[in-house]
Order: sequence, then C-alpha cells, then structure tokens
Amino acid sequence: MKVDSHLRPYRQTARAKAAAETGDRIISALMARMEKFWFDEIRLEDLAADAGVTVQTIIRRFGGKEGLLAAGQASIDDDIMDARQVARGDCAKAIDVIISEYETLGNLFIRLLAQEQRYAPIKATTDRGRAQHREWVGWVFAPWLDDLPAQERCRAHDKLVIALDVYVWKLVRIDMQRSVAELRRTMIDLCAAALAVSPDALSPDFTHSRNALDA
Repeated sequence: MKVDSHLRPYRQTARAKAAAETGDRIISALMARMEKFWFDEIRLEDLAADAGVTVQTIIRRFGGKEGLLAAGQASIDDDIMDARQVARGDCAKAIDVIISEYETLGNLFIRLLAQEQRYAPIKATTDRGRAQHREWVGWVFAPWLDDLPAQERCRAHDKLVIALDVYVWKLVRIDMQRSVAELRRTMIDLCAAALAVSPDALSPDFTHSRNALDA
C-alpha cells in the first residue's frame, strides 16, 4: 500500500501531462490547417488524424471546432502577450517583436481576417486581437502620445496602429517580396511620420540599418 500511495501522485501528474500534450497537439493541428484551409473546410476527422487522436477525444476535450478555435486563440493570445512584454518607449524592440510575430503567425492572421464576416466566433477572435493590438501600441508609444492634445493623440495612435498592422507586413513581405530589414525600415518610417519625429528618435540603430540597406 505504501508503494502505491507514493506512485499515485506520480501517475496523476503523468496523466495530466499527457492530457495537456494531447490538447496541445490538437490545437496545433487546427492552427496548421487554418493557415491553408477555410474554417468550413476543416473536418474533425482530419484534425484527429493530424493529432493522432480520435474524433471523440476532440469532442470530449473541446466540444467541436468552435470550442477548439476558442482554445487555440487563447493559447496564441498567451504566447503573443508574453512575447510583447517590452518596456514603454522601446520602439525598436517593439517593432522587432511584432515583425517576428507576423513572420510566424501572419498567414494565419490574414486567413482569419478573410473569414471574420462569415463566422461569428472568428469575428470575436479578430475583434479581440484588434483591441489588444491597439492597447499594446498605445503602451509602447505612450512617451510620445501622452503629451499630445486628445484629438491629435487619437489620430497619431490610429496611424501607429496602421503602421504596425499585419496588412503592412503582408504588403511588404508577401506582395512586394521585400526583406525583413526593409519591412523594419518601412515600419520605423511610418511610426516616425505618425508622430512627426525623426526615425532616429524611435530607433537608435536606424541610421546604421538604413546605410546598410542603401549600400
């Protein structure tokens, strides 16, 4: 009995770890398919095969595709907010972080946005993402925004949100086939213009980066 009592917590921990890993595999399977297929094209059978589980396991864990979508968004939100932990005013770091995010998740974001008018759960997801993005941009650029009159501050905030939007990433990286360095330069230029300051005021290494690109 003593041996069993010592093993029981270990077994419970192992089961919990296995359950968490299974959930992560299912969520990853959905996110991978969301980058390539429309939401209504994704079947539970395909997700189950991708994740190495049964359809009943997905239903039992998430209730179906909409529940799985919500779980996937929550997981992505956590990862995004962890990565976006930058100091107020550290614009260069913030731009690097947002570019890294788009390089990893940009295609998924674009596909979600293309479907938001068709599916209420996706619209809820994209609306939340927009609100979080705007709040984060306001936090990063607060040293410049806080001293502006209310109406001017709102306009500048709008421009900064646009400058760091995923569609800017798509235009520069996907449509125009430009490099990451060129995207960074474009975003810094747009942010500086939004605040009517020199690009060097936002990124100390901007002059060096510009010279390297122009060389």
